[in-house]
This record gives sequence, structure tokens and C-alpha cells, in this order.
Amino acid sequence: MSLESTDGRLTRTAGVAAAPAAHLETKRFDDSHSQRPVHPYPGMPELSRFNPLPAILAHDAFHQGQSGWMDLMNNFVLEGHRPRPSMVTKHEFGPVMLSNANFGYAGTHGGMSGTYVLKLATKAEANPYEGPPAPGGLSHAIKRLTTFRPAGRLQFEMWFSYTAEQDRAGTGESAVRAFGVLFDLQDEQYRYFPGVRYVNFADDEQIRRWQLMQAADVTDAEWAYGREGDWCKRGVDPVWFGRRYADGSGDAFQWVPNGEQLLCYNESPDKINWMYLRFQVDTATREYVELQVGPKVYDLRGTRPTYVAPYKGITGLVNPVVWIESNQQRRVFLYVDSILISCD
Repeated sequence: MSLESTDGRLTRTAGVAAAPAAHLETKRFDDSHSQRPVHPYPGMPELSRFNPLPAILAHDAFHQGQSGWMDLMNNFVLEGHRPRPSMVTKHEFGPVMLSNANFGYAGTHGGMSGTYVLKLATKAEANPYEGPPAPGGLSHAIKRLTTFRPAGRLQFEMWFSYTAEQDRAGTGESAVRAFGVLFDLQDEQYRYFPGVRYVNFADDEQIRRWQLMQAADVTDAEWAYGREGDWCKRGVDPVWFGRRYADGSGDAFQWVPNGEQLLCYNESPDKINWMYLRFQVDTATREYVELQVGPKVYDLRGTRPTYVAPYKGITGLVNPVVWIESNQQRRVFLYVDSILISCD
């Protein structure tokens, strides 16, 4: 079911795909110089800030609640409620919460259009960039979904901001190492993790450059920082696995061509400027499509994530993920006002 404009009125038409917001029709008034966009989702003006594909899987406005976004935890399935042995201790990650974004000087900031936002908060921990991430140096939020839609384009959109804790002098920008979004996907043949990562700082080196997730040609042990026998396989969980290098590169990531971008951090930690991100993949071809951050669009077509053998019990997985990582012994925060997941 889609919407089209006829004689100035919106009507429903079966079997015609609704156009993405980037290709909205316009209605001409008597004044030939005046045009108004006709949005394909009337009665939902909050969607006009997004550019969705025809079918919306989830629209999460966090002033209305947490909407199923939660911390990523270990699988506590062994005797004594123990997880499988691993170098990754997910239960030590920083928490995910609803927040009204309070600051010591500015007071309550609130969200882009409401009182509450989703807040990912690391602990005041960080390892050197070339080592594994510190246990508390990550905060990671996941929403667990499946879909009945056929394979095709799948898209993640969000309005977000990031900052450091306002607990010392300076802007705190160098305390933010990286943040990103990904999909954890599994069909009948493969599990794979298409995602993008913004490298802000690598220790003292300012990077400000986008990466996409694609594993280098390494062994499973090399993927796990040289640890033999870890449960994880090459290509799985690229947020924390895969060796990293001083220039900001890593075995889990490849640089996006011409991926340098200056984002709006502002002049102090309590000044939040909301920014737009849109990330799209194609589950029919299992390929990247594009990334948009603010006005800048990166064409990712022809690039593929890393495929691994499917896991038992999770066929049909469509899990969107966001995360942030600290670069110093200082807490850093990713604030998300709203998220929209859509598909063909």
C-alpha cells in the first residue's frame, strides 16, 4: 500500500511502492513560485525528518520510551549461570539508558523534540588504540528484530550527538575514540555484520574518518588478538574483535574512499548539536549501498561485508546496533534522539 497525490489530495493505492522522501512529489499552488513537499506518510510529521524506504519496520522516538534498545550481554548458559569463556566481557560494557541529558552548567538539555533520549555511556576506561578495547570502554545498544519482508534494501537512520562527560577542562572531543552503527544479519546461508564506524581519535592522533566493516584476510586467532580457542570467528562481532593499528585502521574495518568528514562537536561538552545519519545495505545481494551523514553521501556499492557460517537458532536475524568507544580515562556518551529502520 502506498500514497500518491491526485488533485491535491492524498489517496492510497495498492501495489505501488511509496517513493523515498528524497524523491517526494511537489504540489504547485496558484502562486507558481510556491511549492510544498507532499510527504508519503500523512499524519506523521515526525517522519519528515527522515528519508525512509517504503516499509517502516521500527520508528523509535525515545521521548516515548526505550523501545526495546538494550545493553548487549554475554550468553549466561553454562552451569552456575556462567558465560562461555572469552576475552570479551560484555557485562562490563557501559550502560544503555533513557536520559534527559543533564549537565553541570547547562542543566537539562533534553532531546531534539522531547524530554528523553537514548544514552550510551562508557565507563572512564580506555586501552591504547592498538590493544583490545577496555572492558568498560564500550557502550553498545541493540534492538532484536526479524522481518517478514523479502530480501532487498534495508536502512538505518538516526538523529544523534556525542560528547564527553563535563568533568574537567577542555572540550573533551579527544576522549571520543569512535562510534558507529551496524546490522547483525543472518539468512539461511550466512551471518554477516555490515556496519560503519567513525574514527574520531586514535590515542593522540586526530582521524575524523569513516570506515566500513569488512574483515582482513586473517586467522581466527589473529581476529581474537592472538588468542587461540576463543569462541569467535573471523568476521563476527567486529566492534571489538580484529587487531587495530596506530593510524586508526584495523583488521575489522576498511576505510571508506574519501571518507574524511568533520562533524559538529561544538565548543563544550554540554552543547549538543543533533546530526543525521542514514546507512543502507542490500540483503538480496548482501552488499553495502550507501552512507549519508549530514549532507554528505558516500557510495558504498560493490563492497561486501564478511560472510560467516550461520549460527543455530537465529535465522532471520535483523538486529540494528549502535555503539560508542572511549579514547581516554573519561566517560563518553552517544545520545540518540530517534531511530528509524525501514526496508523495501
